[in-house]
Amino acid sequence: MAIRQLPPNLVNRIAAGEVVERPASVVKELIENAIDAGARRIDIVASAGGLGLIRVTDDGAGMGAADLALAIERHATSKLDNDDLSSILTLGFRGEALPSIGAVARLSIQSRALGAAEAYEVAVDGGKKADLKPAALAAGTRVEVRDLFYATPARLKFMKSERVESAAIADIVKRLALAQPEIAFSLAHGERTTLRLEACPPGLIDHALARLGRILGEDFVKDALPVRASRGEMEVQGFAGLPTLHRPNGLQLYLVVNGRPVRDKLLAGTVRAAYGDLVPNGRYPMLALFLTVPPHEVDVNVHPAKTELRFRDANAVRSLLIGSLKDALGVAGHRATASLSQAALDRMVRPSDDPAPHQSYNPQYAAPRGGARSFGFADRGQAPLGPLVEPSGDTRGAAAQDDALGADYPLGAARAQVQDTFIIAETEDALVIVDQHAAHERLVYERLKRAFANGGISRQLLLIPEVVELDGETAANLCAAAGELERLGLVVEPFGAAAVLVREVPSLLGTCNVRGLLGDLADALAEEEGEGGEGGRLLAGRLDQALSTMACHGSVRAGRRLTPEEMNALLRDMERTPFTGQCNHGRPTYIELKLADIEKLFSRR
Repeated sequence: MAIRQLPPNLVNRIAAGEVVERPASVVKELIENAIDAGARRIDIVASAGGLGLIRVTDDGAGMGAADLALAIERHATSKLDNDDLSSILTLGFRGEALPSIGAVARLSIQSRALGAAEAYEVAVDGGKKADLKPAALAAGTRVEVRDLFYATPARLKFMKSERVESAAIADIVKRLALAQPEIAFSLAHGERTTLRLEACPPGLIDHALARLGRILGEDFVKDALPVRASRGEMEVQGFAGLPTLHRPNGLQLYLVVNGRPVRDKLLAGTVRAAYGDLVPNGRYPMLALFLTVPPHEVDVNVHPAKTELRFRDANAVRSLLIGSLKDALGVAGHRATASLSQAALDRMVRPSDDPAPHQSYNPQYAAPRGGARSFGFADRGQAPLGPLVEPSGDTRGAAAQDDALGADYPLGAARAQVQDTFIIAETEDALVIVDQHAAHERLVYERLKRAFANGGISRQLLLIPEVVELDGETAANLCAAAGELERLGLVVEPFGAAAVLVREVPSLLGTCNVRGLLGDLADALAEEEGEGGEGGRLLAGRLDQALSTMACHGSVRAGRRLTPEEMNALLRDMERTPFTGQCNHGRPTYIELKLADIEKLFSRR
């Protein structure tokens, strides 16, 4: 077949596929145009998931007749005065959006320039342009897109359900609204307004948290940590959620660069690195960060969607983000997510397996929950409880302490231990329930990390070296990593073909299960090799995992009875040590139940 040049209308439809992927792409391009026009209010209407109608109205500068006629031509833009792509100051700059939309839909644009006496309208129907004509519009610009993709039926077949496309539109509106807090936004699906955001006063840290709460939820507002740092001409501001406030996907990572919401792999990976082991594997933190970079230091001309970036000094950006996030998380100390307490109270009132959730919950008729102990007298074979004349043996020591102790410390004073696993503490206005193993595991882990960073982990010599039998390959891997393990405070040497001899262990671990510790470290070594790491190089990429494993084996176990002094010492250590709101695996170490909420459970308020 001979080579031929494609007709312009077909070229435009092919090119439109790069810019207009789905209805949300159209909404994004039109809102960005409104923002670049200096709009202070933007109203969006969509129906049929955006395939039937998309209308975006703004109060920006508008366009005169000549500019309006040129706006629908390909590669026509007002945003590159000096043809310099190295310093882009606007969200749009390609001049592709409007002609691309007009090539695959029925496009109508009405606009009135600021101070002009009249408005004009231009229309494009499947690539066919109509003549300019007068229109009735008070100010700004109104863009209507109808029957999206009617001119490209093949693309229309791949659209998802109306619900999914509407959700994608809502997501892009939220991201742009978050990136531009000084602009008012509204979004309506059909006749129903689903989002309305008023403009925020200047001052991101002081005023934007309310808008973030409308977008990320009230839980985020309660657990948001302010982030602010600068380095040279770069600056980052925003809010980061506590590590215990995490989600199963990265949709709650809101990253804004120079006013542009982005989904950049470098930035997302940097955020994950900053949270590190504070968030469980497979979970993502919640945050909203606004990064300001000199325009000539970032390239936004990477992809037609403009959501990916290239930084001239990526290491400097990474360092700034990690440093600012670590500082914010460190200041949080032992704080844990407030919503955990509310979730616990909700489960008390309405268990998740209640067969009739619409009925009131009566514990007298509730069936025992799977795996939980029953405390009924019949089950324990005891007589009804007699009068209490003195504290029980477990709490006598705690009760003898100064009653004001609970008011002096954030985590209060220990009052009891439940099932040798949970510490019950009392503050001035709350009860605190602490998982003793999870809390102590975090404490030991942080001590191990500090000791390693300060030159090495101190070791204690075993009075009788312990022989640990393993399979031959596992023993060989551990012996090959002997130098690395010694830096972690663990001294091993070969002992036959399928065993190792342990002579020293980290002193911070005290008495620990050496056999179990070596088995877990061997698994980490095997996983490192399986992912292409060098044999015997445990510290190459799994230092945190190795220290976490050691901390788990060296911490107080569930089922160990503690004295009141030990319980209070654990609480004080938690208050002094950062990141103790979650264990090494990202799970919470404690929850706080406000007395006011507990009183509500008993109808006392």
